Amino acid sequence: MTGREHLVPPPDSGSGQIRVSIVVYFDAASAEPILPVAREALLAALDDGWADPARLHREGRRARLLLDQAREQISAQLACRADELAFTSSGTQAVHLAVLGAVLARQSPVRGPGHLVVSAVEHSSVLNAAAQAEQAGTALTSIAVDPAGQADLAGLAATVRRHRTVLACLQSANHEVGTVQPVAAAIAACQDAGVPLLVDAAASAGRLPLPEGWSMLAASAHKWGAPPGVGLLIVRKTVRWRSPLPADSREAHRVPGFPNLPAILAAAAALHVFRAEVAADHLLRRLTGQIRDRLPDLVPDSVVHGDPARALPHIVAFSCLYVNGEALVAELDRAGFSVSSGSSCASDTERPSHVLAAMGALTHGNVRVSLPRGTTKQSVDGFLTVLPGIVHRLRDRAAHQVRHS
Repeated sequence: MTGREHLVPPPDSGSGQIRVSIVVYFDAASAEPILPVAREALLAALDDGWADPARLHREGRRARLLLDQAREQISAQLACRADELAFTSSGTQAVHLAVLGAVLARQSPVRGPGHLVVSAVEHSSVLNAAAQAEQAGTALTSIAVDPAGQADLAGLAATVRRHRTVLACLQSANHEVGTVQPVAAAIAACQDAGVPLLVDAAASAGRLPLPEGWSMLAASAHKWGAPPGVGLLIVRKTVRWRSPLPADSREAHRVPGFPNLPAILAAAAALHVFRAEVAADHLLRRLTGQIRDRLPDLVPDSVVHGDPARALPHIVAFSCLYVNGEALVAELDRAGFSVSSGSSCASDTERPSHVLAAMGALTHGNVRVSLPRGTTKQSVDGFLTVLPGIVHRLRDRAAHQVRHS
């Protein structure tokens, strides 16, 4: 990916002079750059899809037709029925609605609110919704993971059998270290126990195929090259679910409010193209493999996280001892490389990553590199060229501060 040019102060100069550098975007796990086809669909929809699809006039009918077409296109790509798919404002909202709605629908006035099972490395949206359900009386069990971040399948299966479980939650792949979870086996275990399974597919939708048999699914369209503002909530017709939101006269397909139709149309246009591009791009895994292989030699006292054999092809995460993660991200940004650090769902804080903590991994000085489609070997080589010097300077700076404190 060629990036774009910008002006920045030199990393080690106080002179105020500026230099031109190339910005290389390595944070596709947060948001994939918008596809040209999505941009075109968005602009076209501003002319054709601005009206209220709930109205019966000509403009409203046109908007409703476009909305129904987008729903059909996306549901076909995700192997669900069109009437099982609802559009939300984000993947986070989709997760909240899925968790709280399933718990609410399966509460028993006699036996109580039941039991909820999550893995320890779920996205914060899942964990926060589970915590809210727990505060309301639902029992909660967190399933441990191995050092690579993969959930303990035996523990999950035993837990859903042993308790009156109302919902189990397992991500399709981890958003921080890329580890792919044993979703197919989890589906089988939950089906045997008669328990619905929510799959948070935000990290992998459009990138990897999902096994059949899940009960609910959440995703975020900006992860596959669509504009932000579109989440997906899929609830199978066989699943008991009740909206945890107040009733709304406009409510349709489970989510109240006025749909962001231009962004939805862009999401539908992007998904098919993105899936095709990712399927044809065999370079990403080789490039993340290059980072995994070379990093320990280039940066002493560094650790690469996750299992490369069971990981998303575009994500590699690592930690550098004796370096602050936020400082490392800031210096890499000044050098022209956009990456993320800390808990990827709370990067505005300095809280350690709950994912790495659950894995028993080093949480200090962690960085996630996630390569967008079109990434070049030259940009990865450039990253590996500047990284060792930046880490060395930060370690020297930290050591100097310790000596003079």
